[in-house]
Amino acid sequence: MRITIVLMIAGTIAAVPTAQAQDIHRGRQLALGVCAVCHAVLASQARSPVADAPSFEAVAATPGMTAAALNVWLTAQDHPTMPNIVLSQTDVQDVSAYILNLRE
Repeated sequence: MRITIVLMIAGTIAAVPTAQAQDIHRGRQLALGVCAVCHAVLASQARSPVADAPSFEAVAATPGMTAAALNVWLTAQDHPTMPNIVLSQTDVQDVSAYILNLRE
């Protein structure tokens, strides 16, 4: 039983770097095509087209922001402040990687 739990935890930890090795360039292209209507998605943009929509740089700089947190946000079905955007899991990972890359 303990070995099973340890192996499950080790597998989860080993999978974390893989999530970070997503396609940042593709995430940028998706952000420009899908998100830029409301958000400032480029590092050089000071303001979002929609005043209440945070820039992707601001999202990336949010304390504690992680790929997992972005995954939850981007896949949630009910957002009072966002339209219902349907992205594949790969799309979500790529956009998340792009957003997190903006804080570097």
